Amino acid sequence: MTERAAPPPKGTTRRNVLKAAAGVGAAALAGPLLTAGPASAASLTHPGMLHAQDDFDRMAAKVGAAAQPWQDSWALLIANAHSLSTYTANPQSVIYRGDGSVENYPVLYNDVAAAYQNALRWKIQGAGEHGNAARDILNAWSSTLTEISGSADRFLAAGIYGYELANAAEIMRGYSGFDLTGSQNLMRNAFYPLSSGFLATHNGAYDSNYWASWDLCNIACVLATGILCDDQAKVDEAVTYFKSGVGMGSIENAIPYLYDDQGLAQWVESGRDQGHSMLGIGLMATICEMAWHQGYDLYGYDSNRFMKACEYVARYNLGEDVPFTDWTWHYGAPGVWEGWQTFTAPATDSRGQVRPIWAQIHNHYAVRKGLFVPNTAAYAKIVEPEGGGGDYGSTSGGYDHLGLTQLTSTEQTRSTLPTGVTRSLQSVNYPTYYASYGTDSLGALTQVTSSSSSTLKQEASYTIVAGLADSAGYSLRASDGRYLRHYAFRVELGTSDGTDTFNEDATFYALAGSTSGSVRLVSHNYPGRCIRHRNYELWVDTYDLVSGTFPADSSFVPVTAWA
Repeated sequence: MTERAAPPPKGTTRRNVLKAAAGVGAAALAGPLLTAGPASAASLTHPGMLHAQDDFDRMAAKVGAAAQPWQDSWALLIANAHSLSTYTANPQSVIYRGDGSVENYPVLYNDVAAAYQNALRWKIQGAGEHGNAARDILNAWSSTLTEISGSADRFLAAGIYGYELANAAEIMRGYSGFDLTGSQNLMRNAFYPLSSGFLATHNGAYDSNYWASWDLCNIACVLATGILCDDQAKVDEAVTYFKSGVGMGSIENAIPYLYDDQGLAQWVESGRDQGHSMLGIGLMATICEMAWHQGYDLYGYDSNRFMKACEYVARYNLGEDVPFTDWTWHYGAPGVWEGWQTFTAPATDSRGQVRPIWAQIHNHYAVRKGLFVPNTAAYAKIVEPEGGGGDYGSTSGGYDHLGLTQLTSTEQTRSTLPTGVTRSLQSVNYPTYYASYGTDSLGALTQVTSSSSSTLKQEASYTIVAGLADSAGYSLRASDGRYLRHYAFRVELGTSDGTDTFNEDATFYALAGSTSGSVRLVSHNYPGRCIRHRNYELWVDTYDLVSGTFPADSSFVPVTAWA
């Protein structure tokens, strides 16, 4: 996705600034800045950017066993033309991005995607031809590229393709014939100066002129440069800026408003559009993951502030409502021209966009930390299977993230249900109670014991079949042939009329529940909602992030059927 920013002060006109403001912008600073310095990391770890050696060991084992969900993402990787060992680099001495130049930056983002994808195939398969391909692409660029130029968009090129290139180089560290010194020098001399300079001066504009994603891609580049080059000062520079920088990418400016009573936090670009909101979320996740492997917990910084923003953006893009505080953007350049624009509601533009970022975020918060992030989990499910550069269109937006995080970051197997068998759904927090229905056909949580009537046992038993609307989901069929479905968000038993509406209402996806062996049944057509019990009734409700009982209220264990 191409951004546009206010041009530098020299030669700027009011018309140009207005044009730039309509496309990029940033925001007025919202609240005091943080002042805490970075955490202390004893030494830099390699490999230690988006992936550590444990990650590669897991990927190799899971792909070797054709395990899910890794296998689906792996299939996309090996089908991607960028991952072919025959891929040939097209290095340029100068890369141009932005107005006023003949742009050639697609050459770079395609080659970087190819280097990364071949590097992954080498690490996972042990296939030397892919290692050679990644090595040759990286060596070609480190021996050729000297400058990144163009309009203000050159800072996007430096930030995005810089962090991506460094990640590919980090994977290839130690590979025979790979010129690590050449890649380190390329990062130090061509990418880092632009990224560090942008964070310091914001191209001569107000610090609030550029949206969060501009800062974030450049923080990622500075951090990746520090790791690749074993330069602790650069790592500290990135971590410090993330916590207390003056621009919109520092965490309090990127996430200006907290709604702790709802477990949410407003992302700064939510009023602009959802595509750029997700771009920023993905870039911040990249920074957090790279820092995590170096011993810095930016994911959890400021009481999991980023987690709450992920839940906010995911929730809105799942089609649910979110709170919104009016937010004013101050744009322009000192001594040239300035303006203000106030956003009063989340933007609907690009709502529901797919970006390959969510599996990594879900893995950290839900798997590593055991936290309840149902909106993030639901969005990760929607994005499955995750691909990489080249799977999301040919324009720059399809290469903003290295992607494939379902393959690279997932540590937990996908929740599945057996099909063609009959099961009873046992409540996690009321283990003598089961999902059932009564003579009114309305879903209920009913106590069932060995002494219960045969009718009651039958009403608490369902045959699990492939989803009527999507075979990747599930439908629950009662003994009389009717299905559990939702109607006006109330769960009920209904007779299929064969319509798309009924099929969608009767299809659910299985995600991990609150305890081992339990599942959360997420609505196919309202993925921001799941089956839960309240007052012993079954509803398809939105996720409650602050109620201590909701995770258990929405979790059921499929056990041997009562009938």
